Amino acid sequence: MEKRFETMEVRKAEDGLMVVTLNRPEVRNAINTQMGVELRELFVPLVFSAQGVRCVVITGAGDKAFCAGGDLKERNGMTDAEWRAQHAVFEQAFYALMECAAPVIAAVNGAAYGGGCELALACDFIYAAKEARFALTETTLGIIPGVGGTQNLPRAVGERRAKELIMTGRPFSAEEALAWGMVNRVLDAKELVPATLEVARAICANGPVAVRQAKKAIHCGLNVDLRTGLAFEIEAYNRTVVTEDRLEGVRAFAEKRKPKFAGK
Repeated sequence: MEKRFETMEVRKAEDGLMVVTLNRPEVRNAINTQMGVELRELFVPLVFSAQGVRCVVITGAGDKAFCAGGDLKERNGMTDAEWRAQHAVFEQAFYALMECAAPVIAAVNGAAYGGGCELALACDFIYAAKEARFALTETTLGIIPGVGGTQNLPRAVGERRAKELIMTGRPFSAEEALAWGMVNRVLDAKELVPATLEVARAICANGPVAVRQAKKAIHCGLNVDLRTGLAFEIEAYNRTVVTEDRLEGVRAFAEKRKPKFAGK
């Protein structure tokens, strides 16, 4: 977690809170192969173990873009084999992000196009600046979204709206994304990161095991029928019953104080 990366800044703001800033502002934080490798390196270890991380916030450097998508200058001239090899790295990184044990919040501070929009959609929820713009532009380049866009967008905004947005490739505003259910909250640019961190801190203050199990129950339950989802929920619930945190939560309530959860 303490490693220095070339294409992004990763810092622990406080106990359990990790802030990831995509840091290629000269190209609107576009995702090149190196960024894909580094995202993979960061999130793959967090799939099965949170490793002390209680919440992650992802944002972009500068005020112009969250992430402009794949770096097309790097991709120009790639052979089919090279393109597929690069995309495999992106798949591994994005799928690991989606399966991250800890909650991940996107703070979208500008344009989130193509893979940048998919990156935001891969997070558990999204806060956006008023000036933020979104688009899945892949069909305008002769391809389709390939790191979750065709699956995560319809789950957020509905099938018909997603088909329209993906097939046209047209941009849409933060306010539209809010109205359609893709974005949770729209804020002034100067308030975006502070407000996102405030929510992240609230998550970090809760029982880490409980938060992880709640995320898992919601995430998995939405992909099965209700009866199976309820059965999964109980299994996730039972994981919290045997924890020290459950005892601490009840004890703190009785003693009228804030609990000190250890994640055990």
